[in-house]
Amino acid sequence: MKIISFLYHMKRHQVTIIDIARELNLSKSTVSRALTGHPSVNAATRQAVLEFAEKMDYQRNMLAISLITKKTNTIGIIVPEFHSSYFPKAIIGAQEVASKAGYNTVICQSNETYETEVANTKVMLANQVDGILVSITKETRNFDHLKIFQRKGIPIVFFNRVCDEMDVPKVIVDDYDGAFRAVSHLIERGRKRIAHLAGPSSLKISEKRLNGYTAALRKNNIEFDEELVISYDLNVDKVKIYVNHLLNMDNPPDAIFAVNDPTAIEAIQVIRKRGLNVPKDIAVVGFSNDFASGLIEPALTTVSQPVKEIGQTAAQLLIDQINRDVADWKTIIRVLKTELIVRRSS
Repeated sequence: MKIISFLYHMKRHQVTIIDIARELNLSKSTVSRALTGHPSVNAATRQAVLEFAEKMDYQRNMLAISLITKKTNTIGIIVPEFHSSYFPKAIIGAQEVASKAGYNTVICQSNETYETEVANTKVMLANQVDGILVSITKETRNFDHLKIFQRKGIPIVFFNRVCDEMDVPKVIVDDYDGAFRAVSHLIERGRKRIAHLAGPSSLKISEKRLNGYTAALRKNNIEFDEELVISYDLNVDKVKIYVNHLLNMDNPPDAIFAVNDPTAIEAIQVIRKRGLNVPKDIAVVGFSNDFASGLIEPALTTVSQPVKEIGQTAAQLLIDQINRDVADWKTIIRVLKTELIVRRSS
């Protein structure tokens, strides 16, 4: 009956250390030490406190703790989209590392708009995160909203889509090499007119993949044709327009290298609807090895990225920064390797 009476009394407010101390006839300091595992509390008392706290759904007051420690033990993660499997995988990797280190995570996605990204940074500041992981949107060209974190002494780590203006840690893959090997593979398969569906120029990954594409052509003495390169804003609804444009050329391409897998997958759909065979009539290669790339017909040849490792590496770099004084922050750039996965689309 005592528990029922206590529950009724606690119905309108969250259980506190004071409530537990009163019910167990202990001091507040003893309860506090028991909850944090302090060695000065005997095992029986600690067990009684923990069991009662669990029964009453006690939650530690993180706001009060943060006021004392000047830390919230929370990190923020801002990503541009959830349409592909890339960012969810990266977040899983980051959360694994953060959780082991005792950090919670606040996650925001920016829906590929600069305005939403700015709003998301304000959410992170309001939540007083200890640091943030960021991958920018395709629209982001001004970074003032991210530089605020530096000025406030809050560490920031970029991954995948990075900002070269800011001297902070970054985790990327070798996009140039991945693109170079993808296009070299197409050339080895006898393709000569290789189109490239490129990403927006605002993103460094687009620039590096384009550079890898042109380098592979140059090494194999294939003349660069600017008509075969189409840069677009990553809105896959537009891929149909661009692929049909390429197929309607007097001398159409015999292969397409796409900036990412969603673009490549959409390109395959368009090509097949035109009654053409992939890869007999036109080969297609993507970049990222999204979950769907192995399920589409024909299965997509693509450049695989160690996505989970990217998230893990970025989180570890962030936690390392959090644990350092601002004066000791290090600008570390980690470049991870890619792998060409050859499937039936090439």
